[in-house]
Amino acid sequence: MKIFPSSSIKKLDAYTIENEPIASIDLMERAATVLTKAITDRWNTETPVTIFAGPGNNGGDALAVARMMAEKGYKIEVFLFNTKGELSPDCQTNKELVEMMEEVKFHEISTQFVPPVLTPDHLVIDGLFGSGLNKPLSGGFAAVVKYINSSPAMVVAIDIPSGLMGEENTFNVKANIIRADVTFSLQLPKLAFLFAENTEFVGEWEVLDIQLSEDGIEEMETNYEMLEIEQIRSLIKPRKQFAHKGNFGHALLIAGSKGMAGASVLAARACLRSGVGLLTVHAPMCNNDILQTSIPEAIVETDINETCFAVPTDTDDYQAVGIGPGLGRNEETEAALLEQLEHCQTPVVVDADALNILANHRHALTHLPKGSILTPHPKELERLTGKCQDSYERLMKACELARAAHVHIILKGAYSAIITPEGKCFFNPTGNPGMATGGSGDVLTGVILALLAQGYSTEEAAKIGTYIHGLAGDVAQKKQGMIGMIASDIITCLPTAWQLVSE
Repeated sequence: MKIFPSSSIKKLDAYTIENEPIASIDLMERAATVLTKAITDRWNTETPVTIFAGPGNNGGDALAVARMMAEKGYKIEVFLFNTKGELSPDCQTNKELVEMMEEVKFHEISTQFVPPVLTPDHLVIDGLFGSGLNKPLSGGFAAVVKYINSSPAMVVAIDIPSGLMGEENTFNVKANIIRADVTFSLQLPKLAFLFAENTEFVGEWEVLDIQLSEDGIEEMETNYEMLEIEQIRSLIKPRKQFAHKGNFGHALLIAGSKGMAGASVLAARACLRSGVGLLTVHAPMCNNDILQTSIPEAIVETDINETCFAVPTDTDDYQAVGIGPGLGRNEETEAALLEQLEHCQTPVVVDADALNILANHRHALTHLPKGSILTPHPKELERLTGKCQDSYERLMKACELARAAHVHIILKGAYSAIITPEGKCFFNPTGNPGMATGGSGDVLTGVILALLAQGYSTEEAAKIGTYIHGLAGDVAQKKQGMIGMIASDIITCLPTAWQLVSE
């Protein structure tokens, strides 16, 4: 599913109007019909509804919804804010239609606004401004937003909460943005929905299909996309009847240190549960017994050092290398890691302490083999790129790092972003807050390592691995809830996740 910037959404509307063809007022009617169904499916006719409409097409949508809900027997009160005496043509048309309805209590506000009483029983529909907004709200509109936010009523936003911009909100005024409980996004999600700091404004969000042109969506370029299960399913390679372990690659995992063998175990188990033919784990001597007993399917190669990774190992016989989980950051490990990366010709998944070491030696990013993947969480990324004010800036910095270092980056979190060196960003919809637990990232490293070793491209491995990791977490959450989830539960549910995408 593509995610377009606001400017492209306008072009998509225009493309649909021209090529379907359909009049703009009829396209608005179609959107309002879908919106009305979504709203009336959740709230019954006993719910008093107050609609705040702006002067543009978002307001036109809201007025059309007001008319349709009134026809279904809802008690509707509408406030249309027309402070400049100028409405968009379609908003004007819908205003005239609403004015003719005796069952709608209609107010057109040009100067003085007397706020209605809003109770916990009320539903507020926000149709003040849509995704085309390009500056923070101020003045009277900001006051209306603050009034709505201070009320106890439930709030539904049409397309996007008024005051929130579709992409960047770094310099927005948070107090002047609608705090919606539910946002119904028209046709496609907005990039801003995927950033943590905007959750308080967007609330629960749902995409409604208003049948904008599929050809237009296909033709229009964008750097942003949401992964979907059909896309992941199409990437999975079927196994041939006479396949053997040699067909599925040999992966090397360099992980663990004194007291951190668990990270090695988690990454190794996840790798083995994701289809790799063979796995070798390179670990310090102190981890040997733990690894030999906890992952009997893996080959264990011990470092000469008792407590840490200290000596680089030959990678010529491996199809992929994973490095970082539980590695530690002492001087010997730093030196060994830098030498390992400098001479490695095999694609590498770089995670955890390996990322933190690279943050202290940024020149080493240029030594990463072709096809490598970095998997930072937000703090690890900031160590590599510097502090970020918000999620949008963090995403932009990650894109710049991917381009400069010629690597793929998986920026972990809710809606993890898979970023290519060319600047494409694929957002992952799977996963849940139960996965915010120690070792979850080690599991992801293992899954991606297995995919790279099996011959998937870097982009394919990043997409499939991130999606499967989150899906396994969702399976675990359904089985036992989020609070009690641990990283091992994600591994346990990997086979089910693989089945779900392979069916």
